[in-house]
Amino acid sequence: MSLNDPNWGRGGSRGPGGGNQGPPDLDELWRNFNRRLNDLFGRRRGGGGPEQPPRMPSGARMGGGAGLIAGIVLAVWLASGFYIVVEGQRGIVLTFGKFAEETGSGLRWRLPWPIQTNEIVNLAQVRTLEVGYRNTVKTKVLKESLMLTDDENIVDLQFAVQYLIKDARDWSFMNRRPEDTAMQAAETAMREIIGKSRMDEILYESREAIAIKARQLMQQILDRYKTGVQVSTITIQNAQPPEQVQAAFDDAVKAGQDRERQKNEGQAYANDVIPRARGAASRLAQEADGYRQRVIASAEGDASRFKQVLAEYSKAPAVTRERIYIETMQQILSTTSKIMLDYKGGGNLLYLPLDKLMQQGGAAGLNDGAAAQRSPSPEPAAAPESAQRSREALRGRERGER
Repeated sequence: MSLNDPNWGRGGSRGPGGGNQGPPDLDELWRNFNRRLNDLFGRRRGGGGPEQPPRMPSGARMGGGAGLIAGIVLAVWLASGFYIVVEGQRGIVLTFGKFAEETGSGLRWRLPWPIQTNEIVNLAQVRTLEVGYRNTVKTKVLKESLMLTDDENIVDLQFAVQYLIKDARDWSFMNRRPEDTAMQAAETAMREIIGKSRMDEILYESREAIAIKARQLMQQILDRYKTGVQVSTITIQNAQPPEQVQAAFDDAVKAGQDRERQKNEGQAYANDVIPRARGAASRLAQEADGYRQRVIASAEGDASRFKQVLAEYSKAPAVTRERIYIETMQQILSTTSKIMLDYKGGGNLLYLPLDKLMQQGGAAGLNDGAAAQRSPSPEPAAAPESAQRSREALRGRERGER
């Protein structure tokens, strides 16, 4: 149907049940509204007759209309006092601008404006403060980030503070700008902790401990100011020397790393040398102890043998003296390779080449061993006749002396 159709919006066709299937007629609604207003103020049309002149409304009708309007206005005004507090929030009700009460979550009602007003404070929202930077650590605020350390150095430090609101009344009424107060308290606490710390501790050693101390100090300051803030965490985002002296600090860091590396190498060398030295010392101590025990045992054995010889000597001195002499000469001559003999009958000396004889005997023994390896039935080698005669002469000489 076209919009220019005069029957558009007037009811259209009716169905079998007699219901109006089209949209409502706006012109008819407007006429009904005007008719009701005319009836309210005493202006009516005759039923099909000519239009009657207007007449003044009666007092009862005027009073009823005003009362109805006043009731509607009153209902709307009273309904404006309803408000909703979501879970995790608190409602603050003010009576003529003064604190009246604190309400919990749910549908609440207060006296409408201008008698009472309400404010909603979110206690579950985690709020963040950025000190020394904005949005990213590259966007530095040097007025906030540059701090003086205990060893008279300057550090460029950026940190973030996360906090919650624990008391809605203190947050709303005890401080004029609570967020600025929290910001200043965070900066004050961090500057105090940094002023009591050394540069190396801030840059490399104790960042976490510094953040914990700053959080505790910041909480004490905020509680003293009654801001209603509960500090959750303080996170140090970046800590470094100022850009003007960054190269010097890098050199110092490299020197410190070289020092640690050399210390580790020295410790590794010590760990290698000291155990070996201790092992050698323990071995020498054990060898010395073994030598001591051997010497003591040998001395005790010699003393025991001497006592036994002394007992035999007391029984037969001559025999014992001769036996001792023979044993002593045997020990002495067993270590020499040449012997000179002097015959009593003449001045000629007999030279016995015992070293040559021993070498010949050793060579003969080696030849016999080789022959034994080559032949299954070896024959003993005959001693030289000269050596045999020398041995017989020596035995005869010994018999003659006895």
